[in-house]
Amino acid sequence: MKVLAIIPARGGSKGLPGKNLRPIAGDPLIVWSIRHALASRCVTDTVVSTDCEQIAEVARNAGALVPFLRPAALASDTAPTEPVMLHALAAMEGARGRYDLVALLQPTSPLRSPDMTDRAFAQLEAEGADSLLAVTECHAFFWQRDPVRASYDYLARPRRQDIVPADRRYRETGSLYLTRRDLLVSQGNRLGGKIALFETSENEGFEVDSLADLRLLETLMKEPAPA
Repeated sequence: MKVLAIIPARGGSKGLPGKNLRPIAGDPLIVWSIRHALASRCVTDTVVSTDCEQIAEVARNAGALVPFLRPAALASDTAPTEPVMLHALAAMEGARGRYDLVALLQPTSPLRSPDMTDRAFAQLEAEGADSLLAVTECHAFFWQRDPVRASYDYLARPRRQDIVPADRRYRETGSLYLTRRDLLVSQGNRLGGKIALFETSENEGFEVDSLADLRLLETLMKEPAPA
């Protein structure tokens, strides 16, 4: 099976300018996701989709393929991710032939375990799923306004360990998506068909969107890996 890993990395960012090139533990942020994809046994090719020549140069030096610069129409603040994926897929298939599966790795989530993508691929195959997304269990109690109401029974507030499986909730982390190629092309969405939830640790789903996130990430990366 041929698997294309796509790492999207715009040059512009309002929340944290230049975040994809910000140094983390000695390397630009994007390099951590490139290394992860290159180390995966299931990934055939790793491509970075960017509109920034500086990011492209860093990505190439890290071992990723960057055969094109992303068109300006796909590099705005409002551009969805799926057209970026389809553009990268078409460009890569034009040069290297048809792929069977597309993996999307956001560079802002660098704390993946070394075998995370391989385990996700194995789960996708074992479940016969068409797409997969990384999630982490969320224990927050949510409320809404107008009218004020809770998403849980506040008169019988459950303890975390007492939450039954049917009531557990999971947060989409954005760190990894797997999509069968034909599904992505036909539906124009990274998720569809039979969807699998790939549960990860909270750290693996950590996402960098601000300077505070960046500082916290630096601290987390200094923590020893669990035994």
